[in-house]
Amino acid sequence: QVRLVESGGGLVQPGGSLRLSCAASGSIFSINAMGWYRQAPGKERELVARITRGGSTLYADSVKGRFTISRDNAKNTVYLQMNSLKPEDTFVYYCNAVIMVQYGLGYEAYWGQGTQVTVSS
Repeated sequence: QVRLVESGGGLVQPGGSLRLSCAASGSIFSINAMGWYRQAPGKERELVARITRGGSTLYADSVKGRFTISRDNAKNTVYLQMNSLKPEDTFVYYCNAVIMVQYGLGYEAYWGQGTQVTVSS
């Protein structure tokens, strides 16, 4: 069984910073891409940033230059450093990982439970 456990959310003032972490554990053979998505109530989940195993990154236009995604393959962990936060960054943030649990079974997408980020004065 695979688990993705997020941490690092909370309340921060505009202009502040937060760092989200997501650790994957359990029966894992290989992890391909990892990423962060966010969702507001009643809205669709949207991509924030994504990183491949080799380190190639993709960002939503709204966070380019402010957010940085990174990963530690040895720890099966992905990070999201969020700087210059704005009230419009207030969402529940979800970790995503594309994982092969056993050689030959193919990759599947797994999700964390979500962590709330609130940007407010």
